Amino acid sequence: MNVKIHDSWKRHLEGEFEKPYFKELTEFVKGEYAAKKVFPSPANIFRAFELCPFENVKVVILGQDPYHGPGQANGLCFSVNDGVQNPPSLQNIFKELRDDMGGDIRTTGNLDDWAKQGVLLLNATLTVLAHQAGSHQKKGWEQFTDAVVDSVSREKEQVVFILWGRYAQDKGAKIDTEKHLVIKSAHPSPLSAYAGFFGSKPFSKANEYLEWNEKGPVKWA
Repeated sequence: MNVKIHDSWKRHLEGEFEKPYFKELTEFVKGEYAAKKVFPSPANIFRAFELCPFENVKVVILGQDPYHGPGQANGLCFSVNDGVQNPPSLQNIFKELRDDMGGDIRTTGNLDDWAKQGVLLLNATLTVLAHQAGSHQKKGWEQFTDAVVDSVSREKEQVVFILWGRYAQDKGAKIDTEKHLVIKSAHPSPLSAYAGFFGSKPFSKANEYLEWNEKGPVKWA
């Protein structure tokens, strides 16, 4: 597995790449790509880090694992490429964005613009087998992405962490709430969006905090 990751992240995570678990993970992922259909494409596994260097991070949104349908996963959690139909959770995210911030509902599901503004769109698991949600969980990815979250929490100040659903909230349990803002709500999936996601106003809350701390708002729409 070619760890194509922005140099700024390498400086903060270099110790992870030498640990036994990561070497085992690398061999596992290589074998899966060689023998099976895996998403995203190998070049996009670490794309979230490429588009959002460590020094630029001001918001972190945690997802679970990549989309497992053909053509969907692009290396950013919840994001799909231009021309791909928006999955149900993303549709609900855009409904809440419209209700929270006003304006027209966002149509493109490509969230590159968020990433380039400092939003780290991080899945807990960075690869998945086609049509098999969760198939690459508990292989080592979670340990790596825990290290990412821990590094941001320890080494940065006034970052907004947006945690949708129990899984993300458990993963973010050790975030230092004394120096960061943690926004929690139900997950945007159709199964839980009406149980606390809709009306949670994560986008305006994030921007209010960023502006208060002179970080500059994110242009979500």
